[in-house]
Amino acid sequence: MRYQISGKQIEIGQALQTHVQDNLGAIAQKYAERPTDANVIFSKSGPEFACETTVHLSTGLTASAKAHAHEIYAAFEATADKLEKQLRRYKRRLKDHHKDRTTPIDVFGGASYILASSDDASEDAEPDTLQPIIVAEMETSIPSLSVGEAVMQMEIAGAPLLVFREQGNDRVNVVYRRDDGNVGWIDPKTS
Repeated sequence: MRYQISGKQIEIGQALQTHVQDNLGAIAQKYAERPTDANVIFSKSGPEFACETTVHLSTGLTASAKAHAHEIYAAFEATADKLEKQLRRYKRRLKDHHKDRTTPIDVFGGASYILASSDDASEDAEPDTLQPIIVAEMETSIPSLSVGEAVMQMEIAGAPLLVFREQGNDRVNVVYRRDDGNVGWIDPKTS
């Protein structure tokens, strides 16, 4: 597994890097079959340290956790506990409800855009053009999943929605968290 351990405006010592690699390696070996890389970012906000950890698995799952504490090691330990809980739930769900996936998830490329918000003082004013201003353009990946796997990945990642290709029919679908706490599923029909 590849590790990228960095600090935002703070120095990360070799002892902390070794501690992070040993603990994340143990968690990944216990709950994840084929982790590919881990990204750990430490930062300081006032008196507290923050640790943000993201682990990518070869199945396409991305597990992430974030925690704060007054000590940098305690911040990492809290993050590691959250990450371990997510991976344990993921493994249990795979074992209990889903067939074992023997091949990695197919991933398709797609474009992702960030559009500028309207900063006009009067929102009733008519815009000059209906074309939005594109602030950033990025490449994103769209996994090929079953609906159950998509819901599971959305919940584990803590994302408000997930765009995916349904495995059975290759149509682009969306699962999202509704305001009432339930999960919505958009499955467009072809005409």
